[in-house]
Amino acid sequence: MKNKNKFLSLWSAKIAVPLMVVSLLFASCSEENTIELDPFNSISENVAFETPALIDLSVTGMYNGAQLGNFNGAGARGYVFGAAYIQQGDNRGEDVVNLAAFYQLTYTGTYDPTTANNVYYWADAYRLINRTNIVIEGVEKAAASGIITQEVANDYIGQAKFFRAIAHNELLIFYAKPFQDNNGANLGVPYREIPYNTPANIELGLAQGRNTVAECYTKILKDLNDAETLLFSKSARVGAAKIERITKEAAIAYKTRVHLHMRNWNGVITEGLKLNGLYSMTANPDTPFASNSSNTESIFSIANGATNNPGANGALANMYHPPIPAASNGRGLVAISPIIWRDPSWLSDDKRRTEGTMIITGIGSYYPNSKFTKKYKDGVNKTDAAPIIRYAEVALNMAEAYARNNDVANGLARLNSVRNRSLADPTTQAFTATSFSSNITLLGAILKERRIEFLMEGRRWADIHRLQNDANFPIAGVPAKAANGGFSSASTALAAYALGTPYSGALGVNAIPYDNFKFLWPIPQLELDSNPTLREQQNPGY
Repeated sequence: MKNKNKFLSLWSAKIAVPLMVVSLLFASCSEENTIELDPFNSISENVAFETPALIDLSVTGMYNGAQLGNFNGAGARGYVFGAAYIQQGDNRGEDVVNLAAFYQLTYTGTYDPTTANNVYYWADAYRLINRTNIVIEGVEKAAASGIITQEVANDYIGQAKFFRAIAHNELLIFYAKPFQDNNGANLGVPYREIPYNTPANIELGLAQGRNTVAECYTKILKDLNDAETLLFSKSARVGAAKIERITKEAAIAYKTRVHLHMRNWNGVITEGLKLNGLYSMTANPDTPFASNSSNTESIFSIANGATNNPGANGALANMYHPPIPAASNGRGLVAISPIIWRDPSWLSDDKRRTEGTMIITGIGSYYPNSKFTKKYKDGVNKTDAAPIIRYAEVALNMAEAYARNNDVANGLARLNSVRNRSLADPTTQAFTATSFSSNITLLGAILKERRIEFLMEGRRWADIHRLQNDANFPIAGVPAKAANGGFSSASTALAAYALGTPYSGALGVNAIPYDNFKFLWPIPQLELDSNPTLREQQNPGY
């Protein structure tokens, strides 16, 4: 996306409005009232939709907002769909080990309403949502004025509605109870559908409270259904834009995720079937990462470039790749946990364990014998994309839905479509109909495969969230984790990561029960200080 990715939202509040509204402002109520298109050229929001070129830049600005975010005034950290989307989702779960202070509050569950990570997850999500609403309004007016065709306008609006839907969905997973708790009647998050770019609209934002979880999901699905109708197909995109720009297929794929969280198994299958023949799993499990802008499996990823990335404090390769060699620029702040590394379901000769390709083992003075991911490879230029959804997830979403509907044959086929390409010898190691005594044992294998396949991709917390009190494989709250700080000595790590038996070592971070208030993140205090409605709707316990 070249220079178009330099489209940034600049804001510095001059009036007392809540964080959710301040951080949403695209170019209004700001000292500069500008949208920076590149370091040498800025325009006001009033003219951002006056030409086709500027409209395209305005749409690109949504991607930039999703990719970078603004962390505590200190610049980009990859909120809300860049690196932070992966990192926070991983560190809330038990399949990684936090090694430094950077993610410690998330990993140990010691956050509060002022903790920067969860404050800016909220703030940057709503900033992105406001960008989408401004784009929708501006593009609709531009189409009505004949500045762009209705066909082009529809595609732009579809991209905006997709971002609006997935941002609200992400907020639900961190700040609200899962759908199956009280059938969606619990408080969700405020669903924002108007731009906060006028005093009147800002006043509405100051008073808006939380929709219920069910109401949010209804709106999410409406936005995604609209997006599916409005968006161009990937066949109309060129080159990397087939993955780096939102497509009709991305909206369909994401709906399989939403229906899975709503436990609407038929909905998962219906949407997934629409993608038959349009995507396929790559032959090697590393290809979606080694060639993340051009492969048959990635459906939508947030792009990064050498001159446009969230910096060393946000880039995935810097955070996850260890400093081996030093020139890799890796910081290795998060390792793979022995909890999943030693799980017997993950075969010892699985290709996803391949040293130097998908795995790096610590050596020398940096966590020797601990295991790190190498999914993200470019710590120098920081060009690794943040994967939002891959066809592997669609397949496993469908596998789970089939299994829960007691359709073992189709569930097994979808599971094997993901798992088999990682097996050393599929002819002897692939699952068959005789591998499972029932659809429930098949379901267990599918859920375990998700932990292996999406390790270090940020998906674990979403599964923990939706599996609370599951009838067949319930998770009770946030699972206990390996000790914060990991295994500092070579001998301790060697024992901790030794394959052959499940991990039974110390768990230094206690589980958080589901009924403990720490299961959910708090609404930010700055938000509550300005919005009296939300002040009365804070998650209990904070």
